[in-house]
Amino acid sequence: MRPFKHPAVSDFVLERVLHALSDPVRLEIVQCLAQVAEASCGELDGGRPKSSMSHHFRVLRDAGLVCTYGVGTTHINSLRRQEMDNRFPGLLEAVLGNIAVQTVNIEGQG
Repeated sequence: MRPFKHPAVSDFVLERVLHALSDPVRLEIVQCLAQVAEASCGELDGGRPKSSMSHHFRVLRDAGLVCTYGVGTTHINSLRRQEMDNRFPGLLEAVLGNIAVQTVNIEGQG
């Protein structure tokens, strides 16, 4: 298995990060990874096809949001939160805080 390429913190581009976070599936992946140290692709796929999930993980990696490495045949992912916070302070906190508020509001309405 080839190692994945990850951009250096200095190469993070805000537009690319925002594009990655604009998709609901990718936003869900980031939200899940914010709650755990790491997770396999299978734990994060939500029953979606492997081909579309590969695309989503690539977009997240290219933006610098996710770090992926292989353990045997399993891909393990983690959120590059510290690096993202160093480059764009408060961005993930704002995005993840908004998700938590939306989740509470939706559950509270039912």
